[in-house]
Amino acid sequence: MTLTADHLYATPHNPLSRFVFDERVAAVFSDMIRRSVPGYADILHMLSLITRRYAQPDSQLYDLGCSLGAASLAMAQGLIQPGCRILAIDQSSAMIARAKACLTDPDLPIVLQQADISTQQIDNASVVVLNFTLQFIRPEQRLALLTRIRQGLRPGGVLVLSEKIASDDAAEQAELEALHHAYKRANAYSELEISQKRTALEQVLIPETRHTHIVRLQAAGYHRCTLWYQHCQFVSWVAHT
Repeated sequence: MTLTADHLYATPHNPLSRFVFDERVAAVFSDMIRRSVPGYADILHMLSLITRRYAQPDSQLYDLGCSLGAASLAMAQGLIQPGCRILAIDQSSAMIARAKACLTDPDLPIVLQQADISTQQIDNASVVVLNFTLQFIRPEQRLALLTRIRQGLRPGGVLVLSEKIASDDAAEQAELEALHHAYKRANAYSELEISQKRTALEQVLIPETRHTHIVRLQAAGYHRCTLWYQHCQFVSWVAHT
């Protein structure tokens, strides 16, 4: 698939509106996330392997906040157990419409749904993925969502939680932010683009510390949380039932 280049913040915006997952973002999202999230392709590859390891026969797999379905496709590529389907859910109609245009293979066990994941019922699940999704849910709603997922997971099932995190150490936070901005510059984002997108995401993408995430996962009923990935501020855990 040919990527549409992300130039959304290449010119000054006045006023600068809050970031939303509308058609403009959906059209450039693949390029945006490739140039903004270090190691995103590696995470997708590992989602395939995690699915192969943990998916159970005759179960459901969930990609919550699926955007264009990249994680769903990775999960499908790793799926070897019979009788499974992947429910790919996103609240954005623009994202779901473009995901449907991308995932056209009728043999893919992926069902795309437009719905609010904060109220989504989880049933008979063996693998649930929140791939850079929880950070867009209001903090006061995050425990309820993680608890609902835990209650819908089979014994032996897993949640994969990928997030942009913050540090409670000011020097570390500054270093991680500097490295992330350097990564964006290396991917041809200008200072204006970096600055405007950062401002647009304020109060929309709300990162939390590693400790906050672990305490919440434990409160939601996950008994073991394995940090398997970190690159700058971007991390991923496998949380076990």
